[in-house]
Formats: sequence, C-alpha cells, structure tokens
Amino acid sequence: MSVPAFDQRDGFIWVDGALVPWREAKMHVLSHGLHYGSCVFEGERAYGGRIFKSRDHSERLIASGRILDFEIPFTAEELDAAKQLTVEANGMKDCYVRPVAWRGSEMMAVAAQNATIHVAIGVWDWPSMFDIETKMQGIRLEIAEYRRPDPQTAPCLAKAAGLYEICTISKHRAERRGYADAMMLDWQGRVAECTGANIFFTRDGALHTPIADCFLDGITRRTVIDLARRRGVEVVERRIMPDELAGMNECFLCGTGAEVTPVAEIGPYMFRPGNLSRTLVEDYAAEVRRA
Repeated sequence: MSVPAFDQRDGFIWVDGALVPWREAKMHVLSHGLHYGSCVFEGERAYGGRIFKSRDHSERLIASGRILDFEIPFTAEELDAAKQLTVEANGMKDCYVRPVAWRGSEMMAVAAQNATIHVAIGVWDWPSMFDIETKMQGIRLEIAEYRRPDPQTAPCLAKAAGLYEICTISKHRAERRGYADAMMLDWQGRVAECTGANIFFTRDGALHTPIADCFLDGITRRTVIDLARRRGVEVVERRIMPDELAGMNECFLCGTGAEVTPVAEIGPYMFRPGNLSRTLVEDYAAEVRRA
C-alpha cells in the first residue's frame, strides 16, 4: 500500500493557536522561511501518548528562534499543551511530533524584521526503525564530503532548517552508495555527528563522544549520557580524530528518529556492536516509556 504524501493526509495540524484540518494547513509560497531559511523546528516522539521530554524540546525551539533573531509567540507551557492536544486530536499513542516556526510573507528580502512568526505542529506515525536484534547487527555509514560549519559562520547551536541541507545531500549520497547514513566531520576535520543523529564510541569500557560546540547538543544525546552515568559508565566528551576510530570497540548513533542504533561500519573502520550498546538501547527504550 502506498504511503500518502504529507500534504494529502487526514487528521489535524495545529497552526498559530488552533487545530485545522490537515489538508488546509498551508503557507504562502512567498514566505520568508521558504526563501531565506528563517525556520526552526524540533523532532520529538510520543510514547504511549506522552511526549518524551516535551518541555526540553519546547525550550530549545524558543532558543533556536532567538538565535535566528525572532521570538516565537508562544511560551514553552503553551507549546507543550499544543503538542499534546495535537497528538490526542489525531488519536495517536506512539508517533513523531514536529513543531516548526518560520517567518511569514510580509517581507521578502534578506531583512524581515516585521514578518509574522508562524508556528505549526504536525504528528505522524513513525515506528522504531528496527527491532533490537536487527539493531544489534549494526548499520553501515560512509564519511560525508560536507563538513559541519565553523560556529563563527553559521548559527550552529540552533535547530535551524537551513543547516540541514548539507545533511540531506550527504544522506542521499550515502543511500545511493548502499549506506544507511553518513558521518560528518567538523570544519577542522574532527568527528562531529551524523546527518540527523549524534554519535558515540566505546573504548576500554568508557563512552566517548565529540564535544557539541559546532553542532546540536541533542536532547537524546544528553539522555544517553545520563543513562550511561547511571550505570557507572565513564563518559568522555572530547575532540575525536577520524584515525582514532580504528581503536574504538563499539559505535552507536542516537537521536529522536534513530533512538539508539548501533553501527557496524564507518568507511574503512569496523565495529562490533556489544554489551554496552545493547544496554543503552534497552535503557533508552525503557526510559522513554517511564511513567
């Protein structure tokens, strides 16, 4: 059965304070957010009808807007309530949640100080990508040609739509070549992240992950760090050079979509998904459904 396009589904989307029928949730083609990238968003999941870390995501959406020099016209509390309302209005329990905010169509130039800030929330079915045994086989990554930008050249700490274009290009290239995703380096050639997920490695019983100062410090990333520390696992946030990967034992990705997904291969580097990866896959699955 074919999956309907995202503009041809039934249900409701929350737009600027009210639920509207899904197919009527539209924006004008001359919106600033479409032409100039003045758009921020969040990726969240609901488990059993409850959005995991909803407040953290709402606060980050507001912070991302401020980094792009606009104020989202709703409080974190109002966004939390709107997201929950949208999940319930669509009769969903386990689903993906997408809040998005953008500059509207009042001004069409680089400067758009007087453009209205719009906010919308959509939800849709997005099951976990793999069961645990399939996950434990590990996915294959290549190394992306594009790098994460110097933080002095882009608003790297915002979850801004424009920053994802090089991710789309890199993931398309990886999938054409038979890989599941691509690992990106930063502007100095150090390990950074994947196209939509943070990355971790294990060595000598410790967990190593790149310092998130030129890419997003993911909410799932923070959750995994907390889960590991609860287990007494040492977590080292540091600069990681690509040639160090040869000495790493395990590798996994984490993000709202990926959850926790082990990796078997990154270009010439091979990994064996093991006990620590499995433990964190299981701990994260339990954490998101904790009452």
